[in-house]
Amino acid sequence: MNQVVTRFPPSPTGYLHIGGARTAIFNWLLARSLGGRFVLRIEDTDISRSNQEMTDSILESLSWLGIEWDEGPFFQSQRFDLYHNHIDYLLEKGQAYYCKCTAEEVEAMRKDAWQRGEKPKYSGKCRELNLSSAPGRVVRFKAPLTGQTVFNDAIRGPNVVENKELDDFILRRADGSPTYNLAVVVDDATMGVTYILRGDDHLSNTPKQILLYNALGFQFPQFGHVPMILGSDKKKLSKRHGAMSVLDYRELGYLPEALINYLVRLGWSYGDQELFKVDELIKLFSLDNIGKSACVFNAEKLEWVNSQHLKSADIDRLARILQDHIIQRGFQEFDHEYLRQVVPLLQPRVKTVSEMVDKAELFLLSDQEIAYDPLILEKLITPEVLRHLSNILEIFKGVNNFRQKTLEEAIENYLEKEGIPFKILAQPIRVAITGRKASPGLFETMEVLGKQSVVRRLERLVQIKSS
Repeated sequence: MNQVVTRFPPSPTGYLHIGGARTAIFNWLLARSLGGRFVLRIEDTDISRSNQEMTDSILESLSWLGIEWDEGPFFQSQRFDLYHNHIDYLLEKGQAYYCKCTAEEVEAMRKDAWQRGEKPKYSGKCRELNLSSAPGRVVRFKAPLTGQTVFNDAIRGPNVVENKELDDFILRRADGSPTYNLAVVVDDATMGVTYILRGDDHLSNTPKQILLYNALGFQFPQFGHVPMILGSDKKKLSKRHGAMSVLDYRELGYLPEALINYLVRLGWSYGDQELFKVDELIKLFSLDNIGKSACVFNAEKLEWVNSQHLKSADIDRLARILQDHIIQRGFQEFDHEYLRQVVPLLQPRVKTVSEMVDKAELFLLSDQEIAYDPLILEKLITPEVLRHLSNILEIFKGVNNFRQKTLEEAIENYLEKEGIPFKILAQPIRVAITGRKASPGLFETMEVLGKQSVVRRLERLVQIKSS
C-alpha cells in the first residue's frame, strides 16, 4: 500500500480563516493518524491578487496552530513550465485544442443555451477547427460528450456526473497562465497526493479533475468533500457571524489547541466527547466520523472550549502567553515568576487570555494606579469599617511570613477579638487592595501581591477616606 499523502493548498489572496484552517487540520490529522505525509502548497497563480504578506500570514497561522508540514511550501507560480508541458501533452494527444472565441461570445453561447432550457456552457465551436496557437487564444480541454464520470466520495458516497453536463473548460488562459483545475491536478499527481479533503464548494470541480487525471495518465486520489461551516442564520460563514482570521483568534487570546479542538468538532465526532487534546485527535481521527451535514459556527461554544483548555494548560506556558498579551496592552514586561503566581488565580475564571489580562490588571497596575469608585467607597467604607481597616493595616505591617495561611490566621484572630463576622470586612479589604468588588480569592491575591503592595494600597485607601 502506498504511503498516505495529504495536502493543503491555500491561496495567498487573503488571510487564513477558520474554514481554510479546518481543511488544513483535517488533512493534517488524516496524514498523522495514518503515518503519512502532509504537503503544503501555495496556490499563487493569480499573480495580481497574491502577495507575500498573505503568504507569510498563512505560514504563521499554520505554525501557531502547530500544523507542521512535511514537504513544501511549494509555490504554483514557480511551476508554470511543468503545467505548460502537461497542457502541450494534451494538445499533442488531441485531448485539448486552441479556441479563439472571445469572452463575450462564450457568454452569448451560455445565454442561448439557458434560454433553450439547456445547461449554460461553451458550445464547442472551436473543438474541431484544429486551430494553432495565436495571441488571445485559450486552450480548452476536449471533454467527452457521452458517458459518465463516476467517483466514490469518502464522505458523501457515490457520485455520478453525466459528461454531457460538462463543458470544454479552459486549461490555459489567453494571457498564458494555467487555470486552477489543470494546475491542481498536475500538482497533486506529481506530488503523490493520495487523499484530497476539501470543502464541498469544490465538488463541481471534481469531475473535471478526474477527466484530467485520466487524460494525463494519472491515477486519481481519494476525494472527500467536507460540508461547509455556516453562520447562525444558516448562511455562508462570514465576518458578521464572528468568523475571523486564525491570527485574530490568537490576538483575542485563544489557545491553538482549543481552536483546533473546536474546528475539528465542527463536522467530526467521536461519540459525545467534546474536549480533545491534539494527540487524542491524531489517534482517533477517521474519515468515517465526518458528517455529511453543514455545521453552524457558535462563538459561545468556542469560548467554552477555550476556557476548558485554559484550565488545564501548563502554567509556565500560560505565563509566557500572558506576558505577550500584557505587552501588547502597553504594560511593561513583568517578572516571569510573578506571572506564574498570577496565572493559577485567573485560570478557572476566564474564557480567553485577553480576558485574563483584564482580570490581571489588579496585579499589573502600580499601587498608586489602583482606581476606587467613590460610590462604592461611600457605601462600603463606613467610619467603623475604616477603623477596622486601619487596625488590619497595622497587623499586616507586622506580618513577616506574608503567606495565605498566615494572613487568614491574622484576620481570624482580629475578627474573634472584635466579635464580628468576616463578611463585614471581606469586601472593604478586597476593594482596598484591588479596586474591585470581585477578584480571585482574597488571601491568595494578597500573597501574590506581596506585603509591600498590600500595605501601600491599604494605606492609600485609609488616607483617602480619612481626609
